[in-house]
Amino acid sequence: MKRGFSVDHVVKEFYNAVWKANYLFKTLDYESMRKVLELFNSYIEKNLILEPEDKYIDRALSIALEAGITLYDSLYIALALDKKTPLLTLDEKQRDIALKLGVKVLP
Repeated sequence: MKRGFSVDHVVKEFYNAVWKANYLFKTLDYESMRKVLELFNSYIEKNLILEPEDKYIDRALSIALEAGITLYDSLYIALALDKKTPLLTLDEKQRDIALKLGVKVLP
């Protein structure tokens, strides 16, 4: 199986979502949280190549300012442009901007 790419920011985003589920919403107990993080880290190790976000930050800022989307969303578009790889997203605004910039978008 071919490995995908992501900016390393995805790790912070995922950990923050798990923290919210545990600490704020109380929908995930501590043991379940640890298992989720273990599975996530295993998935990353086997399936993704993490790229440092600072490598894409300047291009992402340009995209964000031009398109009026967040820097976070722009990081993933900048990576897709650099790697000439499709962007996997369910965010409609991010999808539209990526398509305008010539990035193939999935699904």
